[in-house]
Amino acid sequence: MADVEIRKIVTTIEEVWHDGGPPPDEPVRKGAIGAAIRNPYAGEYVDDITPMMEALKPLALDITRRLIAALGATGQEIESYGKGVIVGVNGELEHAALWHQPSGWGIREAMGGARSIVPSTVKVAAAGTALDIPLHHVQAAYVRSHFDAIEFRVPDGPRPDEIVFVVALATGGRPHARVGGLTAAEIKLWDGQR
Repeated sequence: MADVEIRKIVTTIEEVWHDGGPPPDEPVRKGAIGAAIRNPYAGEYVDDITPMMEALKPLALDITRRLIAALGATGQEIESYGKGVIVGVNGELEHAALWHQPSGWGIREAMGGARSIVPSTVKVAAAGTALDIPLHHVQAAYVRSHFDAIEFRVPDGPRPDEIVFVVALATGGRPHARVGGLTAAEIKLWDGQR
């Protein structure tokens, strides 16, 4: 099994008090957390990279719990989520796919469950590259009020032989959502659920 060697963890938190309209009763808090780790597959083609997936599960759970705490929330207060990966330039895009299953599991476990697919974005890039991580509702992907994103970066990562694995969470949707569509109160089975 591959080892997970963390070099650093970076957390970004936003409090949205208003977005040009009337302030809500409570700000929407959204954040992203990323761990820059050594990429054990950098610089060479390795046929079976799947052992890393199981090794990443504790990391996914840990950073999700850290982000929930940093947002001053409980898992039940999280309304939207997303995930992302930036692979250093000595890696390959397939290394980003290692995060799909462990991160989804870790996020749901830390939150106490959710049904919607966790949206994601990935890239191979140099240190300091920003990643726009999509967010959507945790119970149904089609809740339009929660279509959003958060930008995340590690200023000195990923280094060429690293991967940055990211989780993003928010306590609400856009502050002044008013373009219609499915609302959170109207969610039913098959509205973009897994």
